[in-house]
Amino acid sequence: MLKKFFQAFRPTDPAPLPDPDAELALGALLVRVAQSDRDYQLEEISLIDRILARLYQHNAIEAAKVRATCEKLHAAAPETDTFGRLIRETTGLEERMAALDALWEVVLADGEQQEGEIKIVEEARIAMGLSFKDSEAARRRAMEKV
Repeated sequence: MLKKFFQAFRPTDPAPLPDPDAELALGALLVRVAQSDRDYQLEEISLIDRILARLYQHNAIEAAKVRATCEKLHAAAPETDTFGRLIRETTGLEERMAALDALWEVVLADGEQQEGEIKIVEEARIAMGLSFKDSEAARRRAMEKV
């Protein structure tokens, strides 16, 4: 009986996730990179919030809400290249380069570059239609920020 009582206060179906746009796709990729080493640190979470705020002109609360949605999208997410293709198809070169810079910032946030993180960045880079040279330049720019 008590179980039925508590179930009455729980939503029956979770709210559906929004269809990802370029912002949500990038956010989900950032979360995917940060969680790939199974050590999702507060520094990485804060960095993702700052990146989303910087790139999409959000205040801190809006950026955190977007990141929370991106965490859910990542958990239920399609393959990395699906997000990368969405970014490629809906943004210009400058925005794709900014996305690649952001991915490298998250990779470098904890001072270690894990193989899984680099693999995700490379899959996203290819899907976004960017070159290896673009990735190396983005990595250098991200290293200057750290």
